[in-house]
Amino acid sequence: MPYFYRAPGPQALPVPKDARTTHSSGQSFEQLRQECLQRGALFEDADFPASNSSLFYSERPQVPFVWKRPGEIVKNPEFIIGGATRTDICQGELGDCWLLAAIASLTLNQKALARVIPQDQSFGPGYAGIFHFQFWQHSEWLDVVIDDRLPTFRDRLVFLHSADHNEFWSALLEKAYAKLNGSYEALKGGSTIEAMEDFTGGVAETFQTKEAPENFYEILEKALKRGSLLGCSIDTRNAAESEARTPFGLIKGHAYTVTGTDQVNFRGQKIELIRVRNPWGQVEWNGSWSDRMAFKDFKAHFDKVEICNLTPDALEEDAIHKWEVTVHQGSWVRGSTAGGCRNFLDTFWTNPQIKLSLTEKDEGQEQCSFLVALMQKDRRKLKRFGANMLTIGYAIYQCPDKDEHLNKDFFRYHASQARSKTFINLREVSDRFKLPPGDYILIPSTFEPHQEADFCLRIFSEKKAITRDMDGNVDIDLPEPPKPTPPDQETEEEQRFRALFEQVAGEDMEVTAEELEYVLNAVLQKKKDIKFKKLSLISCKNIISLMDTSGNGKLEFDEFKVFWDKLKQWINLFLRFDADKSGTMSTYELRTALKAAGFQLSSHLLQLIVLRYADEELQLDFDDFLNCLVRLENTSRVFQALSTKNKEFIHLNINEFINLTMNI
Repeated sequence: MPYFYRAPGPQALPVPKDARTTHSSGQSFEQLRQECLQRGALFEDADFPASNSSLFYSERPQVPFVWKRPGEIVKNPEFIIGGATRTDICQGELGDCWLLAAIASLTLNQKALARVIPQDQSFGPGYAGIFHFQFWQHSEWLDVVIDDRLPTFRDRLVFLHSADHNEFWSALLEKAYAKLNGSYEALKGGSTIEAMEDFTGGVAETFQTKEAPENFYEILEKALKRGSLLGCSIDTRNAAESEARTPFGLIKGHAYTVTGTDQVNFRGQKIELIRVRNPWGQVEWNGSWSDRMAFKDFKAHFDKVEICNLTPDALEEDAIHKWEVTVHQGSWVRGSTAGGCRNFLDTFWTNPQIKLSLTEKDEGQEQCSFLVALMQKDRRKLKRFGANMLTIGYAIYQCPDKDEHLNKDFFRYHASQARSKTFINLREVSDRFKLPPGDYILIPSTFEPHQEADFCLRIFSEKKAITRDMDGNVDIDLPEPPKPTPPDQETEEEQRFRALFEQVAGEDMEVTAEELEYVLNAVLQKKKDIKFKKLSLISCKNIISLMDTSGNGKLEFDEFKVFWDKLKQWINLFLRFDADKSGTMSTYELRTALKAAGFQLSSHLLQLIVLRYADEELQLDFDDFLNCLVRLENTSRVFQALSTKNKEFIHLNINEFINLTMNI
C-alpha cells in the first residue's frame, strides 16, 4: 500500500516566493498539495509520468524498472535525516556524476541549499506524494513539482540515492532536475558548473590548474569561504580514457567536488591541503595525506577547476562589490541571425548586436570592470531531438558614432577590442574585462554559421552600464509614390509597355489582377539575370492593392507605370545583392537589401520573412523578393494611414504592426 501520512496540515515554513510555477495545470505546489489532501489521493504528475518516456529517449531499460514511492520501499521514509550533507549523495546507474558533484558542493552552502530545497515538505504532516524544488534557468527561478514515484529494481533505487536508505531528498532532487531537462537520460554527461549555476544563478569561472595564478590556493580558499561551489576534473584525451583509473586512485573524465582546504605544519613546513570528494563514494586518492591531498599533488593530477561564484566578485580581490546586471534574451536563427564567428565575414555582421555603454570608471581606476556570460539555452532538454552543445563565444568592438546595426564593411576594417578567451562547446562562456569608458558593440555568436539556438546574455558591471539591442524597432519612413510621366515625355520603353498594356487592358485601359499576372510574367520571364519562377495571382492582387489609388480593384496605365518604376528599382536592388550572380539572393543579405528599399526591420521580423519566403538553401528567387517587398509596402502604408487618422488608438510601432499582419 502507498505510504500516506494522515495527520494535521503542515506547519508554515519560509519558502521563496519569486519562483515561477511551471506545472501545466498552472497550479502552485501548495495548491496541488491541498487538492490531493482534500481528495485523499497521492499526487501523480502527468507532466513527468512514471513511465519509460521519463527515463530514456534513445533506449529501453535493460532491466524491468518498477516505479515506487518511498513508503513502498521502506517503512519510515524521511525527506532529510540530520541535515542534507555530501554523504547523502551516492551515484546510481546513471552517468550524471557532474550533477552529483554539484549537489555535494551545494550541501556546503546552507543558504543556497534552502533555496533549491524548500523546507515546507516532508513525509510527515501534510504529505501528499508531492514535492518541489527550485532551479535557476536563464535569469529566473522556476518551481518544479514532482510526484515521489522513483525508479527501482528489486526494491532498491536505481539512480541517485542516500547512504541511509530511509532518506530520499537527493533522489527526489535528481528526479526534479531530470524533469526540468526532459528525462533521466538527458542527464548523462555534463559539466559540474552547469548544475552549479542552476542551483544558484551564479557566475561560472574555469581555471586550468597548470596555468592558474600563483595565488591559486588563496583563490580556492576564498571561494569556499564566500560559499562558492567548486568542482574539479581530470581531462581525457580520447573516449577510451573516460572513467579510466590512474595509479593514484583517481578517475579520468570524472567530476569531483572540492569540499575544503586546510594548512598544517609538518616537519617545520607549512603544507597546503585540499579535500576532494568522489560522488561514487569509493575509489579514492591513495597518495600522500590519504583523504586529504597536498595541494601540489592536486595541481599535478587535476587539470581543471570550475568555480560557481554567487556574485561576480573577483576572487583575487578582498573587497565585495554590489554588481549591476543586465540580461538579454536572443536567438541565432538560420538564414537571418546565425552568422557564425568573425572567420565568416559575409555573415558575421548579421548576428545579434548589443550596444554596451560604459559610463563610470571603477573607484580609483581609469577603466570599467565588467563580466560577460553567454549561455545557450535548453540544449540538454533538446538532446532527445539530436541537439548537442554548440561552440559559442563573443566579440566586443568599439562602437562608431552611429546608432544602427553595423554592416559587413565595419567588421572588414575594424578589429575587436576584447573577446571571449575561446569558442567552446559549453553551455556558458564567461570572462572578465576592463575597458575605458565609452560605447561598445557586443556580438554573441556560434563558431559556425547557420546553427540555431536561443541564448541568454548576462552583463555584470561594478558601475551602472547601459545596454540596448541594436536590432530594436525602427520606424519606417516611406517616400511618396513618384508621379507618372506625361505621355509626350514617355521613353521608348514606356511606349512599348503602353502598347502591351493597351493590348491586354482593352478599351477601359485598366487591368485586372489576372491581366496583370499575364503582363508581368511575360516581361519578367525574358530577364536572364534573375531567377524567376512565376508571379501568382495573389501576388498581383497585392500589387493592385498597393498601387490602386482609385479603389476600383484595377490598375490604370499611370498606376502601372508608377509600379513599373518601382519594380525596376527592386530588380536593380536584387541584382546588387545577388553577390554570386546566381540569380538568387542569400537571406543574410536580405537585411541590407530591405534597408536599401526603405525598410529597417527587427531581427524577429527578418526571421519571419526568412521562414515565409526563403527556400531550404536560404535563398530567395526574385518573385519571393518581390512578394516580400509588396507585402511590406502594403502593410507600412496601412499603418501610416491608420496612425495618422487614429493617433489615440494606435499603440503599436511599425515593426509590431508588420509582425501582427505577417502572422495573419
